Amino acid sequence: MRHPISLFFLLVFLSLACRLSPFSDSTSSYPENIEETLLSPESTEDESTSPHIFLDRENRDIFKSGLIPAQQKILSEMPDATTYHLDLEIAEDLIHITGSQKVRYTNQEDIALDEIYFHLMPNYLGDEMLVSEVSIEGESINFELEMQDTAMRVPLASSLQIGESVIIKIDFATTVPTQLESNYGILASTEGVLALAHAYPMVAVYDDEGWNIDIPSEQGDVTYLEASFYIVRVNAPKDLVLVGSGNEITRKSEGDRQIIQYAAGPARDFYLVASEDYLLISKDFGDYVINSYAPKDAQEGAQMAMDVAAASIDLFSEKYAPYPYTEFDIVTTPTYALGIEYPGMTAINVDLYDLSGSFGGTPASVYLESTIAHEVGHQWFYHLVGNDQLDEPWLDESLTQYITWQYYLDAHGANGGAGFEQALAGRWQRVEGEDVPLGLPVSAYQDAEYGAIIYGRGAFFFEALSEEMGSKNFDAFLADYTQSQQWEVATQESMREFAEKHCSCDLESLFAEWVYPLE
Repeated sequence: MRHPISLFFLLVFLSLACRLSPFSDSTSSYPENIEETLLSPESTEDESTSPHIFLDRENRDIFKSGLIPAQQKILSEMPDATTYHLDLEIAEDLIHITGSQKVRYTNQEDIALDEIYFHLMPNYLGDEMLVSEVSIEGESINFELEMQDTAMRVPLASSLQIGESVIIKIDFATTVPTQLESNYGILASTEGVLALAHAYPMVAVYDDEGWNIDIPSEQGDVTYLEASFYIVRVNAPKDLVLVGSGNEITRKSEGDRQIIQYAAGPARDFYLVASEDYLLISKDFGDYVINSYAPKDAQEGAQMAMDVAAASIDLFSEKYAPYPYTEFDIVTTPTYALGIEYPGMTAINVDLYDLSGSFGGTPASVYLESTIAHEVGHQWFYHLVGNDQLDEPWLDESLTQYITWQYYLDAHGANGGAGFEQALAGRWQRVEGEDVPLGLPVSAYQDAEYGAIIYGRGAFFFEALSEEMGSKNFDAFLADYTQSQQWEVATQESMREFAEKHCSCDLESLFAEWVYPLE
């Protein structure tokens, strides 16, 4: 499918967040008869339904089915990664969530830790999260709330030495906003859709700056998280179609309720969305399956979303690193972003699925294609290769804009690439092409600067970097950068080091021109 170049001038929406094949797929609703599937032949019913089976830190076989064979070795290489055992109960009103979680946290730093911090993001995103109890080894802990109740400090009775682990149990309740509020309405129960983003206490990152518990900006992403492992049990009304990060491991029904267990990992977050209105289109693409969920009247858009996602996944897998999971989910939500990325899935604004509609004269299909390609790109840059999305947003957003540009070149040829380039330039012109540095935290950008610089100017930095290094060196650098730092946290300095290794050159002046804050 091709679009006239003029349509691309209005592709300036990506501040929030092809070859299309005529695949034939079946459309279905969720099964009416839900049968429980055990974790393994050795599992008992009690084991398969327990939300708190604490796996041996070196035994993560439960996650194998969610990873392509080439990625399964990572399970033995991350014994110290944080593990969440999370139990969520969704009330009939789709507003009140009660939860309990056990978190195994291992000190991977080079100093002993006297405390551990958790993000309580619902206290920022619109309504509230109330923590009723925190305990370690059965002993209640007097926790403290900080940063306008968005962070919880859990003091430790004795210092957690390097390499030591602790299991922290947290009981909590989350009230979900019923309107689209802070940060694009990513946590909300509206229009029959429950979107649970960051709805559980999340371990903060400890790095060279200490515990990162800053309150996010109203624009941009809200999390900076390390790759972890999640076993999540959800108890929900039976009529809901549930879609969660990772793979569904068990399922059973109990009266008017359903209980579903997910295993996700490595993953930087766990996301869950639910609606009675979802229908599913699914297609097996060999190494992975794409599941596209949308209301009944949006199935044409759901098909297009799946086709674009498949083309994007194949291109990015070939150029940077194989897509790590065996599943990719696309869900529609009422979010007022056009798209939001999550591990192994993406949430897309449902309005884009009306392919007969338009926005400002531009067909909705143009927006849908660009949004899907961009959000798929985040599976590589934000997720596979992590970064501090609050302090160095360009590392994922600007790079994802650049690879979306590459998608258009591959999918639509030179004309499509030129059209997307013009859209990027138009975005930058929102600040009259000013050379505002890329390397600022989100909170430092004023008014239109964030979208113009991170989503406009940022993509042109990578074009300049390719020209400086030479295209072959640049391609080798970006593949090495991705594959060598997968499941880790990249920084702008590590990016520069990888680039300089591949070009055998000094990139100080280029980074000073584009990235580094002015002194």
